[in-house]
Amino acid sequence: MNQSDTLKRNRLAAFQCHLFFSNQSKTLQIRKHGLIVGNSRRGKTCTGLTLKMQTYSRNGGNQRDGKRRVVVTGMGVVSCFGTDVDTYYDKLLAGESGIKKIEKFPVEEYPTKIGGEITPERFQASKFLSPKLARRHDTFICYAVAASKLALENAGVSLGSDAFSKLQKERCGVVIGSGMGGLSSFTDGVEKLLAGESDRISPFFIPNCITNLGAGMVAIETGFRGPNYSVATACATSNHAINNAALHIQRGEADMILAGGSEAAISPIGLAGFIACRALSKRNDEPTKASRPWDTGRDGFVMGEGSGVLVLESLEHAQSRGAPILCEYLGGAQTCDAHHITEPQPQGLGVIKCIQLALQEAGVEAGDVDYINAHATSTPVGDIAEFRAIRTVFEKHKNRVKMNATKSLIGHGLGAAGALEAIATIKAIQTGKLHPTLNVENLESEIDMDVVPNVAKEHPVRVAMSNSFGFGGHNSIIILGAYEKGTTLSS
Repeated sequence: MNQSDTLKRNRLAAFQCHLFFSNQSKTLQIRKHGLIVGNSRRGKTCTGLTLKMQTYSRNGGNQRDGKRRVVVTGMGVVSCFGTDVDTYYDKLLAGESGIKKIEKFPVEEYPTKIGGEITPERFQASKFLSPKLARRHDTFICYAVAASKLALENAGVSLGSDAFSKLQKERCGVVIGSGMGGLSSFTDGVEKLLAGESDRISPFFIPNCITNLGAGMVAIETGFRGPNYSVATACATSNHAINNAALHIQRGEADMILAGGSEAAISPIGLAGFIACRALSKRNDEPTKASRPWDTGRDGFVMGEGSGVLVLESLEHAQSRGAPILCEYLGGAQTCDAHHITEPQPQGLGVIKCIQLALQEAGVEAGDVDYINAHATSTPVGDIAEFRAIRTVFEKHKNRVKMNATKSLIGHGLGAAGALEAIATIKAIQTGKLHPTLNVENLESEIDMDVVPNVAKEHPVRVAMSNSFGFGGHNSIIILGAYEKGTTLSS
């Protein structure tokens, strides 16, 4: 491996150099790979000599720190705005809210009657599965299959195509999680049991309920025989899935993995359960104004649903088939608050550590990050705890970095949220446009960063961070960057 094949990071190990000093001359000698110097704001001093290193650079090589580089080549979405990624982001940029009164079931008896639900005109499972399977499977499974097939199509390897037939299926995997699993199927089964009709419970009751069947069914539909499993860390699920999928590729265990999350929890038991947690907004008369992250009038989150799936590939594999490279996966991290079953640690200590680890893994510094897609659910405690963590890490860069909250427009997709927001983050990298955070009318006095209030903004994005946190104290963060073949980026 020569210098052009190596992605340099801001520490000596990343350069894979052998450095030593002559006791007589104190001369720095560099063996094997050399070192790019200059073009940096920072330097490291050693025995009177200053080595200036780039904080973030890529030279087009296929490895970074001895690991395979990972890129995103496709995206698939099922959302309250439909199943087209461009339409999804255009509506986000326009500040169009997808939150309204729930129509799937009667909600008059519930104190919360609103959600970011997916209506039949926005999604028909029979377009992505055979009619029999579309009727048989739980909705969260159907969402996962649909988003996966759309992502493969976006990546230029749609099912049945010549490009798809050339994939080594044993080198392709699926890591798609769900926080709640098949709640609708679970409800149907319990209702039959309570009615004394246990003999009428569907033979597919268990498969439809368990969270791994989203990934399992995608594998059955695609024939992918590589790593396959689900992740369930509540609202941190999707980012955990994306990080795990990237690790498999970095280690050489797979060439391509479908990664993300799927959720269909807007059901009577799902709504009632979150109401019991006192987590939901009750702003029923103004659905589009109910989700209001960082606003002093916020009173809880709004349930959403859907699926987001990314096609992750090794850079080498993507280049070999001429794939469209949408962005590069730079790194990520996971931590736990170990504090409370539903509330975050007030000062965001676990989140601070997660951000620091993610930056380190990605080989970037806080000053390299242009944009943050925040978890920001619109809960009184959660929004502030996350902001305190972000503010701590980005203190010196608060006037440059911008952040927004996708949940203000589509609600909280729970286990699918991270993937839905990853797609918004990638589109921000591609377009240089940030969607607004809706309903910021009275910003919390503690918030002294640009949250893109109410109106979209143009903002070039090279490096972006997307946050997801879940009940139980689970924290997961991914960092994505613009892919520019053969160029070097430096702060």
